[in-house]
Amino acid sequence: MLEFSKNILEKVSFDRQLFYKELVKAARWVKPDEKLLLKAWCLATFGHVYGDLIRDVFNNISRS
Repeated sequence: MLEFSKNILEKVSFDRQLFYKELVKAARWVKPDEKLLLKAWCLATFGHVYGDLIRDVFNNISRS
């Protein structure tokens, strides 16, 4: 599921709202031990554009 999520996020990275929507889904779908890997990959790959959004999603997911 992690690789699938990465693939989707790469395809929707052109649109902020779509990226947010898919990132929320991905963060909920991946296994707990893969969440940190997904977050690190997202920050490394898209952090220059969506760093604030990525941190917000993972902070909110970890609280719920």
